Amino acid sequence: MSNSVSLNARGRRVTLDAVAKEAGVSPSTVSKVLNGRAGVSEQTRRDVEEKLARCGYIPRAAPDASRVIEVVFYELGTEWILEALQGIDEIAREMDCTIMLTKSHDLLDPERGSAEQVSRRRPWGVILLFSSISDVDMRRLRNRRIPFVVVDPAREPGLDVAYVGAQNWAGGVSAAQHLIDLGHKSIAVITGPEQQLCARARLSGFRFALDMAGIEYRPEFVRWGTFHPEAGRELGLELLQLPDRPTAIFAGADQQAAGVYQAAGELGLRIPQDLSVLGFDDLPIAQLIWPALTTIRQPIREMARMAARIITQPVDPDHQQMELATELVVRGSTAPPAEVA
Repeated sequence: MSNSVSLNARGRRVTLDAVAKEAGVSPSTVSKVLNGRAGVSEQTRRDVEEKLARCGYIPRAAPDASRVIEVVFYELGTEWILEALQGIDEIAREMDCTIMLTKSHDLLDPERGSAEQVSRRRPWGVILLFSSISDVDMRRLRNRRIPFVVVDPAREPGLDVAYVGAQNWAGGVSAAQHLIDLGHKSIAVITGPEQQLCARARLSGFRFALDMAGIEYRPEFVRWGTFHPEAGRELGLELLQLPDRPTAIFAGADQQAAGVYQAAGELGLRIPQDLSVLGFDDLPIAQLIWPALTTIRQPIREMARMAARIITQPVDPDHQQMELATELVVRGSTAPPAEVA
């Protein structure tokens, strides 16, 4: 193992012996780090990984590398995740490979504490759904030549992180513009967690459209929450019981919008006669609730397919970053406000 040789990015020979000497450890310790084996302290592991990155060591791909795409997700029981998994499955079938599902326990750093387990499994690549990845775990996966792609990143990705997302800002603009064109001026927003990149982008686009139309942005009409129906109901009740209630609500997810429907029903408000509701995603639920939901479609399945293609292509996935277009889908949940109808 001590004679293992690789070429760095400049084409220079780099051996495990050289990396071990630089890190002040034995070649066998470097080998353990590279292969994700136990028996190495966390501090030593970090030191070796830093030296591997500094030396530009690129290990040879294992000849028996498993044709497995490992998919990391935070919540399995959501329509968003199920749509994405269907897109990944389509490419996996084309490429004759298997999907492995890994549930994380942290939305912003889903690989925390599990990158070593991933490297032991030696997947073909890793797709992170609606989440993010820490710098430490990025380095660990790269040191083992395990490519990864983030779908709809939870926070701002670095320039060297491959990701596929949607044009969330443009979607927020389209949502606001549709309601403005109908004559609404009192428009509230229920969006996702404040630290979530897509939630901030959608609100930013919405606010831009208000500014362009000369409509005052009202912070008291904005609520941050989860993308779940329960949050839509709870925050919808808050907004709809304000003395000067909004005539329209833009929900940052279709499932939030379903909760707003429930809140409106509890208060005896009709959709769209008394309240217009607009969602985001265009999940199956958008056509199951009544009236069918006007929403911003993001191509979730296509985003996931693209991520799977990046993983399965024999090229370096770094720097492959793309955002797919969103689209306004008008259905029955939006109409002019009563006073201008």
